[in-house]
Amino acid sequence: MTQTYLTLNDGNKIPQFGLGVYQINGDAETEKTVAAALKLGYRHIDTAHAYQNERGVGAAVKKSGLKRNDVWLTSKLWPSDYGFDKTPVAIDKMLERLDTGYIDLLLLHQQFGDYVGAWKAMEQAVHDGKIRSIGFSNFDGERLDNLLDNVTIKPAIAQVELHPYYQQNELKSRLAQYDTKLESWYPLGHGDSNLINEPIFTELAKKYNKSNVQVILRWHIQSGNIVFPKTTNPQHMQDNFDIFDFELSASEMERINNLDNGKKYFNVPVEEAEKQFGDWIPED
Repeated sequence: MTQTYLTLNDGNKIPQFGLGVYQINGDAETEKTVAAALKLGYRHIDTAHAYQNERGVGAAVKKSGLKRNDVWLTSKLWPSDYGFDKTPVAIDKMLERLDTGYIDLLLLHQQFGDYVGAWKAMEQAVHDGKIRSIGFSNFDGERLDNLLDNVTIKPAIAQVELHPYYQQNELKSRLAQYDTKLESWYPLGHGDSNLINEPIFTELAKKYNKSNVQVILRWHIQSGNIVFPKTTNPQHMQDNFDIFDFELSASEMERINNLDNGKKYFNVPVEEAEKQFGDWIPED
């Protein structure tokens, strides 16, 4: 088996596995990490304005020698850039930081601020060819309902906390009518050893001659999730990517599905998050 792709509701095909660059500090370290990933065969990079490392991502892609349309770039707008008039300016700055003519996927990063105005501007950016697909990250409840009530272009992606302990089945059902695909952050449960060392993963790792982490990542792939574990270690990058030469059975998948217990690792209420981060403005 080889790297898998999913077809989004807008017809674009996204690599199902990639590299996340959250908490990689600075453009130099980010460029080095992304360059190593691309060399190993990664073709999907997930960044954000708030991560403050878009220039490093863009530089690595530019220097890789790969064709631009062979690499999927995702970035995210911070709420300080939300608004029908503000978002187009922010998108142009993002294109400049990434040193690219278009972004494959642009997400609303958080569910506060003028996200409806931002969405309308993102839709226009799709029509203008600056963005290929659009979606959101970290929306739920009434704010998600409000956003969905105001879309013309259906969200292609919802990026949320998602792992075997918290499988987001309710959200999947909520978004099924839009054929919105789910992307996972904290795909390994924030590195929780209790999750990683669940007996089912140890058993299957031995059976398939893989690690527990590789079994969890394989479960994500077969569940239809898009996943991009973060690491700066080239060996870990290689290990994470080495999940396309085995397949879990239907009964094994069901046993993992039964681990869902509703446990979240990020539990900050939206009102508290808005209070903490609402006034923060990332540097350009």
